Amino acid sequence: MTSHKHLHNSRHNRLPALAATLFASAAFCSFGAYAAADNNPYGLIEPGHLRVASLGDAKPYTFTDKTGQFTGFDVEFFKNVAHRLGIEQVDFIGQDFTAILPAVANGQYDAGVAAIGITPARAKTVDFSTGYLVGFLTVLTRSDSGVKNVETLAQKRLGVVQGTLQEAYAIQHFKQTDVVRFPDNNAAVSALNNGTLDAIFLDNEAAKSYAERFKLVTAADIPSFDAPAGVAIAKDKPAFKAALDKAIKDAMQDGTWKQLYEKWFPGSPLPKQYLPQ
Repeated sequence: MTSHKHLHNSRHNRLPALAATLFASAAFCSFGAYAAADNNPYGLIEPGHLRVASLGDAKPYTFTDKTGQFTGFDVEFFKNVAHRLGIEQVDFIGQDFTAILPAVANGQYDAGVAAIGITPARAKTVDFSTGYLVGFLTVLTRSDSGVKNVETLAQKRLGVVQGTLQEAYAIQHFKQTDVVRFPDNNAAVSALNNGTLDAIFLDNEAAKSYAERFKLVTAADIPSFDAPAGVAIAKDKPAFKAALDKAIKDAMQDGTWKQLYEKWFPGSPLPKQYLPQ
């Protein structure tokens, strides 16, 4: 009996201690969850660190310099935006353009930054920040190609980078033109230079650089104000999107955007909606 009574009492004595332990454990787990959320409010792959999918050959937006470091308007602007979010570690990783949005959507990267135009089709895959850049689409050609304007593109071979706004625009508007897809601008320019293409369709700022390097000429500049560039992020990250939107607008209001725009796009018109009010 003594033994049984002792066992009975000791079991009851252990219950409060066990309950206290379980409560403490639950409280710790709960605190740990809150601490993790506080430590990583934007749901990044690694707290305080942004992994960004981008392009290495889209000068002056995003490109690698002689040392292999990413630079350009989008790179410098996004690093400033990240700084406003309290994030200093920002790593850019080069991808094919068509790979950027799927990789952001499935969580391989925290963001996609490469002058990515916001379109309804792309918004089905990812969310976008507020727009931070608008520009022109340019038809670039050789002086001997016979392409003088949009009308003379009929029955010609026009190179585009797959997945870009230029590809979508060309398919919709240049119906008599043979649209040829390439993985990047460099490949398309090479094809133009060796006579495989009659013209290429690319961003105006990139076209300026290629025109200078390879003695190419502009046949047409087409405004693209209906699809401003935005930062691509995975869906269902409202805190991240709100923080990006605020930081982008703040960078416009304090003159940072204007300073970087004039640095990277000298002589280009300044859109009023992005200037300090």
